[in-house]
This record gives sequence, structure tokens and C-alpha cells, in this order.
Amino acid sequence: MKKYCFTLDLINDPSLITDYKDHHKKVWPVIESSLKAVGINSLEIYLVENRLFMIMEVNEYFSFEKKKQMDLKNPKVQDWEQLMWTYQQALSSAREGEKWILLEKIYELK
Repeated sequence: MKKYCFTLDLINDPSLITDYKDHHKKVWPVIESSLKAVGINSLEIYLVENRLFMIMEVNEYFSFEKKKQMDLKNPKVQDWEQLMWTYQQALSSAREGEKWILLEKIYELK
């Protein structure tokens, strides 16, 4: 199993951050189904201040391109992503339209 870690910022507003957390207490079932359908076995999001960290474990069938294509064809995923942009802000290093930034792994204790 492969693991990817990402980061993203939320708009630094306590009320918006609370709303964002509330949305993730009741993620739409269609969103969770779409994540599983592309080969994501586990996904966790952590928060410190307004910075998010996401850890995603995927199976051998996962690819970023496949996920992108399936997401673009799913109107509910697009609705969810648009809703989440209400709370999120891209990092300064993000390319246009890019949300989550893939982190570089620099150490692992074995």
C-alpha cells in the first residue's frame, strides 16, 4: 500500500473553520464512495490552526489521473469540491486551480 501526504490552508476565520470541521463530521456518502472507487483505502485529515494535513493510503489500482477523470465526471464530487473552496485557500506555492499540495517525504523511522 502506498501513502501520500498533502497540505492545504483554510481561510483563517474561526467560524469558517468550525463549519469546515462540521462538514467533515458528515461527509456525503457519495463522496466517500467515490474515494473508495478510485482505490483510496484510508484518508485522514488533521488540523493545526488553519493548516490541514491529509494522509491518504491507496491500493495498487489508484492513480492521480484516474481520480481526476472520475471526479470530473461526478457532479456530486464537483459540488462537494466547490463547497469546500468556500473554506479553503491555496498555498502561495500552488499552481492555478491546485488545492492540496503533495508533501515531500524526508524521513521515516523503521
